[in-house]
Amino acid sequence: MITAYVLRSLDRRISIAIAILFGIALLVPVLNLVIPAGSPFHLPTYLVSLFGKYLCYALLALSLDLVWGFCGILSLGHGAFFALGGYAMGMYLMRQIGPRGVYGDPILPDFMVFLNYQELPWFWHGFDMFWFAMLMVLLVPGALAFAFGWFAFRSRVNGVYLSIITQAMTYALLLAFFRNDMGFGGNNGLTDFKDILGFSVQADGTRAALFAASAIFLAIGLFIASAIVRSKSGKVLVGVRDAESRVRFLGYRVENYKLFTFVVSAMMAGVAGALYVPQVGIINPGEFAPANSIEVVIWTAVGGRATLIGPIIGAILVNGGKTIFTGLFPAFWLFALGGLFVAVTLFLPKGIVGTISDRLSKKGNDAAARNERSEEAEAGMDVNPSEEGAR
Repeated sequence: MITAYVLRSLDRRISIAIAILFGIALLVPVLNLVIPAGSPFHLPTYLVSLFGKYLCYALLALSLDLVWGFCGILSLGHGAFFALGGYAMGMYLMRQIGPRGVYGDPILPDFMVFLNYQELPWFWHGFDMFWFAMLMVLLVPGALAFAFGWFAFRSRVNGVYLSIITQAMTYALLLAFFRNDMGFGGNNGLTDFKDILGFSVQADGTRAALFAASAIFLAIGLFIASAIVRSKSGKVLVGVRDAESRVRFLGYRVENYKLFTFVVSAMMAGVAGALYVPQVGIINPGEFAPANSIEVVIWTAVGGRATLIGPIIGAILVNGGKTIFTGLFPAFWLFALGGLFVAVTLFLPKGIVGTISDRLSKKGNDAAARNERSEEAEAGMDVNPSEEGAR
């Protein structure tokens, strides 16, 4: 029964994408750790961390596509869930430093000693345990999404108004986390990490393992998103996106479907943030910036909204281009990003994957129509002359 459900949850493209991700999770660590440094096939550690960061962004874009592409909720605050997951991981990593910090305090992180904290804030307790931190990675973004969605969706806030208040939410969190008295490191954030699960975060093996974990969790996120979309509830979500009033008239509790999808999406974004932090080595309030959430929308639009695979491709391509472009022309990157979004909107409104899929399906339909016409012509030629005369 479970096997049948898994097969129903996957189409051919999703299955191939998941297989590729698992293959990458195995191949990249081998190229980094097993292949000698002098070999042309060796992959340097800095590239492993860079590609791992791209996969985290891909998971974030996938989480947005789930609510925007299939439910019609354009969230301009998904960066908030990403950052909250990152802060949960960062708090665990800070607790692992112990007496190896600058001030040598075994309990308080360095920034708390510098700011004259006398004791560890209550909300930091438990983050010295990995399982508790991972639980918070899911629960904190999920709880915020649930509280936000509960009021917004039951108030029937839709369209641009919903987008505006999601952006206001992430901006409010940005201002709050900048405050030193919040207990999250202020504008400097959390950094100078040492260990994760007893392994040095700077070690090549740890970097490779984090990359593999990013690829595996992206594959898991893709499977979850596909399972939701291809289920009966997924059909309702598409109906909500295209004609919410009709779905509501048919008796469906639209707000419940929206809330469920929004919470799942926020948890996926939180996992992406948790995987991102140990690979880049820092988390600060800048991750809450509304511009970051807008960039996620661009990744999703470039790759192809409502395709699941498209946002993954869009996130990797745009961020790969950003790495190259900012190295060559750093002052012009934002202009290039804006131009890319305008060009995609005008010439590829369904994104890269959506446009390719439409063209392939159109060619398939044309070929089927030609075959049908040829079969009809052959059938007409095969008619018996005596039968024709009788008619």
